[in-house]
Amino acid sequence: MENLLKDILKTCYPYTGQGKVANYIPQLAKADVTEFGISVMTEDGVIHNAGDSDKKFTMQSIVKPMILLMALLDQGEECVRRLVGVEATGKPFDAFNYSDQALKSEHINPMINTGSIALCTLIKGETYLEKFNRLLELTRKMADNPSLEIDRDVYLSEKETGNKNRALAYMLKAYGMLHDDVEEVLDCYFRACSISVTSVDLAKIGFTLANRGKNLQTGEQMFPEKYARDINAVLMTCGMYDGSGEFALNVGVPAKSGVGGGIMAIVPHRMGIGMYSPALDGKGNSVAGIKALEMLSEHLDLSIF
Repeated sequence: MENLLKDILKTCYPYTGQGKVANYIPQLAKADVTEFGISVMTEDGVIHNAGDSDKKFTMQSIVKPMILLMALLDQGEECVRRLVGVEATGKPFDAFNYSDQALKSEHINPMINTGSIALCTLIKGETYLEKFNRLLELTRKMADNPSLEIDRDVYLSEKETGNKNRALAYMLKAYGMLHDDVEEVLDCYFRACSISVTSVDLAKIGFTLANRGKNLQTGEQMFPEKYARDINAVLMTCGMYDGSGEFALNVGVPAKSGVGGGIMAIVPHRMGIGMYSPALDGKGNSVAGIKALEMLSEHLDLSIF
C-alpha cells in the first residue's frame, strides 16, 4: 500500500501547482501549495502514509459531518430533518440564492455553510463554548487523538473576516430557522472549522464512519449504525460541494472536502482516507487531492457503484 500511495503522490504532484489557496481567510492564504499528504486506514487497523501526512491543517468544512453527527446524537433524526434537508443544492457552499421563495429546511443540507451553522444550534450545552467543546471531544474520540485543538490564528482570522457567514446566519434568523445570538452561534462554527488535524486524523475519522460507528480497536459502538449510513449517504450526494456529482462518477465513495485543502473519504467497510493539498479548484476542492483519489479508486476498485 505504501508503494502505491508513493506512486500516486508522485504522479499527482504536478497538480499541486494548479488551483489556488483559499485567500478570503487570510491565514489560509499562507498555506504552502507544495505540501501533499495521503493517509489510508485499512480494515486491519494499519495506517499507511505517503508525503506530508504529519502536516497540520484546519478541518474547515470537513467538520460538517461531525456537526451533523453531534446534532443527531443530541436531538435525533426527526428534529434534525425539521431544520435541514438532504438534497444537493447544486450551488456553491456559501450561496445565498437557494430558492425564489421563502427559505425552508428542504432548500439547504448539512454540508453547506447555511445548514451547518443552523445545526450548531441543536448541539446541547449551556453556552456555545460548551457546545463546541462537546463537538471537539467527539472529533478527538473518532480520530483517536485526544490532543486535537483549534488553530487559534485561523480561528481569529475567520472570526474577523467571516462576514459572508454572518450574512448567511442572519438570513437563517430572518426566516425563523435560527433563534439564538448570531455571534455566539458563529463563534462555535468558526471554532469547529478551525480544528487542526493531519491526514492521519482524517483517515481515522473516515474509518470510523466506514465501520458504521464502531471503534476498530475496542469494539465500542460510538454512535448508532444508522447515523453512519445517513451521514455517508449525505456525503455521497453533497460532500464535495457542487462538484459532488462528478466526484461520484470518477471516485465513487462518500467524501467531504474543506477549503483548508483536506479531503476525508470513506470506503464503507474497507477504509478511511485522508488527503491534504491546499491548492483548490473553483468549487473549493483540492485539485491534487481529487486526482489522487481518482487514481486510488481506480487501482483498488473503491467505487461503491
